[in-house]
Amino acid sequence: MTISTPHTLHVLTVPAFQDNYLWLIHDGTHAAVVDPGDAKPILAALKENGLKLTAILLTHHHADHIGGVPALLQHYPVPVFGPRNERIAGVTLPVGEGKRIDVPGLDLHLSVLDVPGHTMGHIAYVREATDDEPTWLFCGDTLFAGGCGRLFEGTPAQMISSLGKLAALPDDTKIFCAHEYTLSNLRFARVVDPDNEALRERVVVETDRREHDLPTVPSTLGVEKATNPFLRYRDPAIAAQLVKADRLSPGDTALATFTALRLWKNDF
Repeated sequence: MTISTPHTLHVLTVPAFQDNYLWLIHDGTHAAVVDPGDAKPILAALKENGLKLTAILLTHHHADHIGGVPALLQHYPVPVFGPRNERIAGVTLPVGEGKRIDVPGLDLHLSVLDVPGHTMGHIAYVREATDDEPTWLFCGDTLFAGGCGRLFEGTPAQMISSLGKLAALPDDTKIFCAHEYTLSNLRFARVVDPDNEALRERVVVETDRREHDLPTVPSTLGVEKATNPFLRYRDPAIAAQLVKADRLSPGDTALATFTALRLWKNDF
C-alpha cells in the first residue's frame, strides 16, 4: 500500500481470523486501531506501512475485538478508549454517548454513540464529514453490511433504538463494520425481501467483490437503507414474508416484526 500525504486521514483494512476486519485509521505517520482482536496483523501492518500506534478504540468486550490489546500495549503504551458500561481490562479512557474524543497523534475527532443490543454496553464511533470524506462510522457488531448483530445481551427494542441512531446519519456515511458477513446476510435478505430490485443488484456487486477477494465493506448507509432488512423491518413487504413463513401474525407490531426477523436470521 502507498502511504498518502501526511495529515490526510485514511482507513486501512486489516483482515483477521476467518472474517474479522480490524481498522487502522492513519495519516501516513500515526495510527489508531479499532477493535484489535489480534495483535499480530496490526503489528505487521504498522511495520509494513511505517506507522506508529497512538491509540486503541474498542466498541465492546467480545474477545475477537479486544484480544490483541495486551500485546499491542507491550509494544505501544497508548491510551485505550472503550465503552464505559462494560468492564474491559486495559481500558484507560471509558467513554459513552455525548463524549467527543480527540484521538492522540491524529487530526481525528470522534463522537461516541451508545448502541446496546449486541452487548449491553456497545458503543460506536462517528467521524463527521470533512471536505474530502463523508462521515465515517465504526460500529463494531451493531450494524453489518446487509444485517445486524445477534442480540447476545440486549433486547430487540434496544437494537431498534441503536439502529435508529445509526440510520439518522447521512446516507453517504461509510460503515466500517467488523465482519465480512455480507454475502450470508444478503442471502437471508433475499428470502425476506425477494422483490427488492436494489437488493438483487447489490447481490451481484458484492458477489463479484468476494470472487475477486475484495472486502465488501465499508458499505454506505444509503445502500443499507435500501437493502438491509434490519433497517427496512417496517416495510409491509417484509412483514408479509414473515407472515407467509408463519413467523409473524398479521397486523403485528414493528417490534414483533423486528424480533421475528432477528430470530429467523439466527436459525438461517
